[in-house]
Amino acid sequence: MNQPVTPSRDTSTAQAFSTSWNNLPGGSVYTAAQFADWMAPLGPDDLRGRRVLELGCGNASLMVHAAGWKPARLVGVDLGDSVRSARVNMQRSTVDWEVLQGDLVEFESEGFDVAYCIGVLHHLKRPQAGFDAVVRNTRPGGRFHCWVYAREGNGVVRLIVEPVRRIACHLPWWVTKYLVATPLVVPYFIYAKVLAGLTGGGSSGLARWLRALPLFDYSMWIARRDFAFFRHVAFDQLVTPQTAYVSRGEVDAWLRSNPAVALDSTYVIFRNGNSWKFGGRVVGG
Repeated sequence: MNQPVTPSRDTSTAQAFSTSWNNLPGGSVYTAAQFADWMAPLGPDDLRGRRVLELGCGNASLMVHAAGWKPARLVGVDLGDSVRSARVNMQRSTVDWEVLQGDLVEFESEGFDVAYCIGVLHHLKRPQAGFDAVVRNTRPGGRFHCWVYAREGNGVVRLIVEPVRRIACHLPWWVTKYLVATPLVVPYFIYAKVLAGLTGGGSSGLARWLRALPLFDYSMWIARRDFAFFRHVAFDQLVTPQTAYVSRGEVDAWLRSNPAVALDSTYVIFRNGNSWKFGGRVVGG
């Protein structure tokens, strides 16, 4: 099942993310609640006792939580050198796991019961080809699940962050992280924290009046985390040479155009006002 590491259109992106993942403390940068949120509507019962694949696993920050849902086997694939930190982070796991280095777009397997790809497709040169790989590696009757940045709801990010990213992605990683991402995210950190404080985390009556503000729902979500996580997210967005913002129409087109997708099983969920979760089942089984 080992895949040869051959030249890929996405090598520069994979290596950029490796500098991010490999310079983090050990363990997962995400909480179990964040993992569950990204994976919903799939839950622990959908992974328990099943063969599960993560395409674009980074440093296994999601895999360590997936392991907690007790799959029979858990495999992660990533193109970059982050597979080294992924293997370290998975060492304490008691499930049957494996981390492989290879191009997810070209990855081939006999098919898994569940295949997922979180936060990766929008960084590929060919996002739809990455989606097709997720479906291709899901067995007949199995489930697939993806999450991508949305074009909708990200106008401010595309206006402010994207021009900076086009420059920052060419800088040494430590310059981007400490001299660009850190000061850049401070105003947003204050904005999100103040907004969450004023609205009780989005639950007070004031929230309905402020909901029209940019990134409101996303701010309610990320405001639960500390500054280090805000900086991680900013660095994650700035270090990559490739980012696409995927519209609802594109997601629908991906689902419709793949003949292996059982269309009556599909779902598309607008998450936090600025991203899409989508998935379904593969025909057959």
